[in-house]
Amino acid sequence: LVLGVQYLRTEVKQTFVSTLSGTDLIVGARSGPMNLLLYSVFHIGNPTNNIRWSTYEHVADQSSVDWVVPISLGDAHQGYRVIATSEAFFERFKYGSRQPLSLAQGQAFDDLYDVVLGAEVARALNYDLGDELVIAHGAGSTSFSKHDDKPFQVSGILAPTGTPIDRTLQISLEAFEAIHLGWESGVAAPGRQVSADAARERDLTPSSITAMLVGVERPIMTLRLQRELNNFRGEPLTAILPGATLAELWHLMGNFERALLVISALVLFTSLAGLAAVLLTMQSSRNREMAILRSVGATPATVALLFASEALLLAGLAALLALVSWFGGLALLAPWLSEAWGVYIGLRLPNALELGLLAAAMGLALLVSLLPAWGAYRRSLAEGLTPRE
Repeated sequence: LVLGVQYLRTEVKQTFVSTLSGTDLIVGARSGPMNLLLYSVFHIGNPTNNIRWSTYEHVADQSSVDWVVPISLGDAHQGYRVIATSEAFFERFKYGSRQPLSLAQGQAFDDLYDVVLGAEVARALNYDLGDELVIAHGAGSTSFSKHDDKPFQVSGILAPTGTPIDRTLQISLEAFEAIHLGWESGVAAPGRQVSADAARERDLTPSSITAMLVGVERPIMTLRLQRELNNFRGEPLTAILPGATLAELWHLMGNFERALLVISALVLFTSLAGLAAVLLTMQSSRNREMAILRSVGATPATVALLFASEALLLAGLAALLALVSWFGGLALLAPWLSEAWGVYIGLRLPNALELGLLAAAMGLALLVSLLPAWGAYRRSLAEGLTPRE
C-alpha cells in the first residue's frame, strides 16, 4: 500500500504537469485562469465566451509572436470532446518534455470532413481509418442535436500521449463552421440547413474561436505580451502562463497530496505494529527455546540477531510481494483508469524515493524486532527453565 500510494502520487502529478509543454501563453475570453486552463487543456467545463477571429489575427500579427494555434470547442462524439483547430495543432502542440504529437496511422485533414482520433477514442470505440462517424452538438455525453447530415471520415489516429488529447477528436476549423451552417442557439433552424456538398462552396472562415495557444519568438517577451493581451481594448481577454497555472492548480490540490502522504504513514505504522505483535506472540511461545540458547552460551547479540533476521526476512518478502503485486495489478488496471477516469499511469521501474521507502520500511522493521529480542533476553533465563506442571 505504501508503494502504491507513493507511485500513484508521483505518476498523477507527473501526468498532470506534463499535459502541455512548449506553449508560452493560452489566450481566451475573460475568465479565471483555472477555468481557461481546464477547458482549453483538460477539456473540463465550458468556456464563458468566444473571442473574435479578428482578435486571433491581431495576436498572430504581433512581431513578438512566433506561432498561434486556434481552438474551437462545443461539440462531442459519444462523450469525447471535439477540438476544431488548424493543421498547426499537430505541429505545435507538445506534451511531456516537448514531445510533439505524432500520427500512428493515416494523416491529418486532407478533406473538409476528415477527423483525427485520439488513441483512447479509437481504442474504446473500435474505429479504424475510413470509418464514418457523426458529431453531436454540445459537450455532454448525451445529445439530441446531431450533425448527422455531415458525417466525418476517420483520416488519422494519433499515437498515445498519456494526456487528455488521447480522449479527443480533431477536425478543421472550416469543418466546424460547415456543420454549424444554418444553426441558431444550438439548434438547426428549419429550412436553413446547408447540405454537405453546398457547404464546401461557402466561405468557411470562422467568425470566432474559443481559445488559442501562443508561442512567443523570444521567451523574454512572454510577460510583456501577456500584459498587453490582458489589457487588450478590442475585447476582454485572459492570457495565462500554462506552466505557472498548472503549478498553481496542483498547489490547490495539495490537500489531496497531503492526504495520500498521511495514508502512507498510517499504513506503514499499522504494518509495523502488526509485525511487532507477530514477533511478540512468537517470542512468548519461544521462551524455552531462548532459555536453552542462553544456557548454552548464546549472547544477547545472538538472540537479537535471530529476531532481527526474522523481521528482515518478513520485511524483505513483503517488499518483494509489494513490487510483484503492485506492478502486476497496475498492468491490469491502467487501461481501466485511463478509460474511466482519464488518469494515465505508466509502468516504470521504482525510482530512488520508492526504493528508499522500501529500505526505510525494512530498517524500521529491524528496529521493531529489538523489542521482542530485549524481552526474550530478559525473561529467557528467569522463566524459560522453570518447570511446568
